[in-house]
Amino acid sequence: MSGPGPCPARTAAPFDAIVVGGSAGSVEALAVLLPALPAAQRAAVFVVLHLPRNRPSLLCDIFQPRCALPLREAQDKEPVEAGTVYFAPPDYHLLIDRGPVLALSVDDPVHFSRPSIDILFESAADAYGERLLAILLSGANHDGAQGIAAVQAAGGTTIVQDPESAPMTTMPDAALQLCTPTHVLSPQRIAEWLAALPHGARR
Repeated sequence: MSGPGPCPARTAAPFDAIVVGGSAGSVEALAVLLPALPAAQRAAVFVVLHLPRNRPSLLCDIFQPRCALPLREAQDKEPVEAGTVYFAPPDYHLLIDRGPVLALSVDDPVHFSRPSIDILFESAADAYGERLLAILLSGANHDGAQGIAAVQAAGGTTIVQDPESAPMTTMPDAALQLCTPTHVLSPQRIAEWLAALPHGARR
């Protein structure tokens, strides 16, 4: 687990996918993380934020001008494209099915949340195993803790936002109580870590 000090060492191999989850206070962290992904990044990126159910998401509009990668709202049965950032739409769970393809679900909320971070992380762990990177950010409930533990159990790499840097610490604290992630970092250091990753996808 990483604490203060130099940025963690560059990984030996790229990831096929990156999953990011957060709730209250995580938009600010995403504004640091997503622009750090270079245009050459080939991993697919899936993002779940807890959003109001009765309003359209503006996340693609907010972040696209700052990002080198294309951003889009996930569509059911859409094939996953490398180097693309997908946001879960409001009031739909986002899952990764065999293919890989995206799947949307209106199953019951998890931790009062739909979309659920746990559901995305667990399905991505099944789909990508050790080729998955999971990042859990600030939030005010326990969603994501079991999901990041599932990614860890599948051999993936896990990063939890340092609670000292999180506006809402419930979510990262819950993850740290359940498992020991690969790294615990501030958003700025997560961004530095992402920028240092090799860019090619496994063939």
